[in-house]
Amino acid sequence: MSELHKCPEHIMVLANSSIPKACTLAGEVSAYLTSIGVCAEQNELDFDTNGKSLDLEGFDLLIALGGDGTMLSAGHLCAPRDIPLLGINAGRFGFLAELSSESWQETLPRLLTGEYRLEKRMMLTVDFFQNGSLAGSWNVINELVVCRGRHVRPIEVQVEINEGCLTRYIADGLIAATATGSTAYALAVGGPIMPPELRNMLLIPIAPHLSLERAVILSEGASVCMRVRTRHEAVFSVDGHESIPINNDDMLRVTANPNSLNMVRFQDPSYFYKNLISYMENNPVIKTNNDK
Repeated sequence: MSELHKCPEHIMVLANSSIPKACTLAGEVSAYLTSIGVCAEQNELDFDTNGKSLDLEGFDLLIALGGDGTMLSAGHLCAPRDIPLLGINAGRFGFLAELSSESWQETLPRLLTGEYRLEKRMMLTVDFFQNGSLAGSWNVINELVVCRGRHVRPIEVQVEINEGCLTRYIADGLIAATATGSTAYALAVGGPIMPPELRNMLLIPIAPHLSLERAVILSEGASVCMRVRTRHEAVFSVDGHESIPINNDDMLRVTANPNSLNMVRFQDPSYFYKNLISYMENNPVIKTNNDK
C-alpha cells in the first residue's frame, strides 16, 4: 500500500526533446495537471547538450518523459536537489519509469492525495585522479564501467577495497554498479539482481580471463580504488555517458554518494520483480534509436 506524502505544489514536466512522442505527451500531462489545480511548468531538453542548465529552484517534483536514458539524466538533475522523480515512459525501454503513456491520466490524481511512496535509491560517487590530483568527479545512478577501447584485447584492473588489495582482473572491463544498475549492464554480463532499495555496491568483471569471475557485493561504506594496467587504449564511462581515456598512472575511486535518488512509486514493492520478469520475457525489439 502507498504511504501518504505531501501533495506536490510545483511540478516540472520535462520531456526529452529528441523524442517527439515525449514532447507531445508532456504538453498533455502539463495541461492535465493544471486542470486539476496543480502548478505545472512544461520544458524540453536535449540531455546530451544542456541538461545541467535546467533551473529547478522551487519545484518539489519532476515528471520525466522518455525512456530509461531520460530517467537517468533526469535523476542526475533531481538527486543533488533532493527533488523526487516520477517517470512516464515515452521511449522504447522504460523499465525505470512508473507510468505508461496510456495509464498516466488515471494514476496522476493520486499525487493530490499524497497516495504514493518514495523509493530511495543509493547512488555512487566516482573520483578520477591523474598524477595524484583530482581531475573530475561524477554522480552515479547505474554504473561505472572501466573497459578496453578500440583494441580487442583485455586490460588489467587492479582493485583495492578500503586501502587493501582485493584482486587483479584480466578482462574486457570491470563494472561497479548500484542496485539500480544491477539490472542494466551488470545483468547482461551475468550479475545478480539486487532489489532497488538495497544499499550495496556491486563489482563484476566483463569477460574475465583466468581471474576472479564471480560478482562481489560490497557494503555501502566500502571505498574501491581501480588502477588500469595496459599497453593499449582503456576508457571509463559513467551511466553510459561519453567515454573518457584512462592511463596507467590514473586511479578511479568509487564510494557511496551522500545523495540518494527518490523515485515516486504508486505500485507496491513487489512491482519490481513482476516488471523485471515481464521485460525479460517480452524484451522489446530495437526498431529505432528513440530510447533515450
